[in-house]
Amino acid sequence: MSELVANIVGSAAAVCSITSFAPQGIKIWKEKDASAVSLKTYALTVICFILWVVYGVMTEAWPVTIANACALAMASGVLFMKWRFRDDAAKAAHS
Repeated sequence: MSELVANIVGSAAAVCSITSFAPQGIKIWKEKDASAVSLKTYALTVICFILWVVYGVMTEAWPVTIANACALAMASGVLFMKWRFRDDAAKAAHS
């Protein structure tokens, strides 16, 4: 397989990984409700991306590092909103 094809596939995978968190993040932001989001799942996902970033730095695999750092930022955003909107959802449930 040519290096160009491998780079195209890797770039497409990185874009998909990074943008896969956008729909969930946008939905939470618009609705100010993250009650349907699993805290454990996103916490584990953030830990996973942290480990991938560390691995990428340790091995100097910069495409891995950059792609996973971007995905880490997106997943962390969802996790932050899960924390941020937790009180709003609890208040709405008790109203």
